[in-house]
Amino acid sequence: MTAAGLCVAATAAVAGPAAAAPSGGGEPRFLDARELPPHPSSAWRAGPVTPGQPDGLPVCAGEALPSTSVHRTFWTEFDTNAVQVTVVERDVQRAKEFAGLLRKKLDGCAERLEKEHPDVKAEQKYYGKVNVEEGAHVYGVHTAWDSGASDVGLLAVGRDGRTVTLVQWGQMGTLSDAPVSKFKTTVKTAVNKLY
Repeated sequence: MTAAGLCVAATAAVAGPAAAAPSGGGEPRFLDARELPPHPSSAWRAGPVTPGQPDGLPVCAGEALPSTSVHRTFWTEFDTNAVQVTVVERDVQRAKEFAGLLRKKLDGCAERLEKEHPDVKAEQKYYGKVNVEEGAHVYGVHTAWDSGASDVGLLAVGRDGRTVTLVQWGQMGTLSDAPVSKFKTTVKTAVNKLY
């Protein structure tokens, strides 16, 4: 699995009911490429904002994303990638529950990866809360495969009212290589930009 491999392919996803657009706020806005943690030797590029789940689902939390998700993918010329996925729920309570579900899946991520993939050693770290809107929580996950691949990912779950956003950044390396402080800035921007 490469850095892009922190996006786990899934054959099925949990489909949720269609969510109405937020009243008065329009559609949630997404990060721009320039708002991601800077890469030392390549500019970030961004795909279009696209309805549905991304092709490579975010590690551990991706299978919980409903078909009503909207996403945007990002990449550099090197083996570094990112994705932002946003879900608008019918009401604030459902959004709280959905954000809680994503956090629960990330809390047990490393243990689940090792159970599902006997050829991987995984570790994770919780990097705390970002104070923005209703809050965002940041996690790091490192996977070392028997094949020699070593990948690190940073993930965050944030909420603004009835909208939940999941941001993932990944590249080859370990947790010590992850730009945690800059990623937290990206996460704050992502949640602030929603509306």
